[in-house]
Amino acid sequence: MGQVRESSDEDIRNAMRPRMAYSRKGENGIVLVVGGSWLYHGAPALAAMAAFRCGIDLAYIAVPEKIATAIRALSPNFIVLPLPDLKLTKGSARRLEKVLPEVDAAVVGPGLVPKDAEALTFLLKELLDKDIALVLDAAALIPDVLDVVKEKKVVLTPHAGEFKRLFGIELPRGAEERTIHVKKKALEYSLTILLKGPVDVISDGKEVVLNRTGTPAMTVGGTGDVLAGLVAGFISKGAKPVEAAVAAARVNGLAGERATARLGYHIVASDLLDEIPQVLKAYDATSED
Repeated sequence: MGQVRESSDEDIRNAMRPRMAYSRKGENGIVLVVGGSWLYHGAPALAAMAAFRCGIDLAYIAVPEKIATAIRALSPNFIVLPLPDLKLTKGSARRLEKVLPEVDAAVVGPGLVPKDAEALTFLLKELLDKDIALVLDAAALIPDVLDVVKEKKVVLTPHAGEFKRLFGIELPRGAEERTIHVKKKALEYSLTILLKGPVDVISDGKEVVLNRTGTPAMTVGGTGDVLAGLVAGFISKGAKPVEAAVAAARVNGLAGERATARLGYHIVASDLLDEIPQVLKAYDATSED
């Protein structure tokens, strides 16, 4: 099986690059979130705000024009890029490509409803051609994307059901048994997989890391969107995909633990957003170089 280890606070430290004392806006990470639909407008906002809470400088959200005003109303911090169609179409992907700002990492999937697989793969190719690291979640986790993202700077963030949809494998319940399948598929496609669960399993095909932070309260909808945003945030600030995935899983779980300590089993995903800075500020550092 090879190396399997537990996540630790050192993983957070490794993913938290020091902030340059004289850095300018944009030099500490820029993230794009592509998602949302007529039914789901909160998911992309949660992902973008989680990336902000990771310490990035700018977050763009590309969503259907119909919900753009709602997204803008959620926070003045977002830069919203309206797309013409309710679903992700090839036309919407082309529109985004024309106005796409310079970004370091993109989250694709939270709340997204693709018209078809062709539209989704077209978008992913466009983003990868611009050397943008990708975090794929939710509706973006379909088998059609695997050949596109193979051997790329990509993190997949499935739960067990999405893992089955991607790879056709029914996972066992035990975390240790799951490591075999996660590592095998990460190695096969040369990318990073963050399998969400009571124990998260993260692998880049070389090592496997188990993350045990979190609480049963985190079954509430939206915590996975927060996690995806954290992964992209860490990558945009300079962490390697596997480093970002491990740190994000640990931070997400620790934020959930803090929220649960305050509120019991009555939390919502946005409660995690308030706790992320409390977890991360202990790792803040400044560099003069």
